[in-house]
Amino acid sequence: MASLFPNSAAVTRGKDEVYVATVPLRATKGPSQLFMSAAYTLNVWDLQHFMVIIKSSSPLPHSQAFVFDFQPRDPENIYTALGVLSGRSVAGAVLVRKLTKLPRNKCWFVGSSELDAVEMAIKFNESWETDLRVGHHDCRDYTNGLVEHLTGKKQVLEHLRSIAGQS
Repeated sequence: MASLFPNSAAVTRGKDEVYVATVPLRATKGPSQLFMSAAYTLNVWDLQHFMVIIKSSSPLPHSQAFVFDFQPRDPENIYTALGVLSGRSVAGAVLVRKLTKLPRNKCWFVGSSELDAVEMAIKFNESWETDLRVGHHDCRDYTNGLVEHLTGKKQVLEHLRSIAGQS
């Protein structure tokens, strides 16, 4: 796991940690799913799904992490795929899940929040428009917006892309 910002390498005690991570885009089973997995493996930047992970600073013995992301409501549906490919808006969903540990790969520390970051993210989600349109209102916009809301850092994905040397 890498730190996105050089001056943020030291995590401050008592603050919720904010990370950005990527996973392969989900697609219908068959050739399209194989293509998406290959694109992820080859680090094709524009064919990855971005999400925000918040690691709580709570004093619990097993501090949990929460994943927040925005994706099509039914990403494996062929009609959703056709809508996305044609540039139309499709029904989206903001998802929140628990993690027991942070991913080891393709996960970058981007900052911290002095306030309760999980609560802030839930409030952010309440106002997030769920019509998804790739390239205009998608997981990248969600990730950039949520990270800015939590840490104040703008356009975190462009910064990450520039330092990671991705195309």
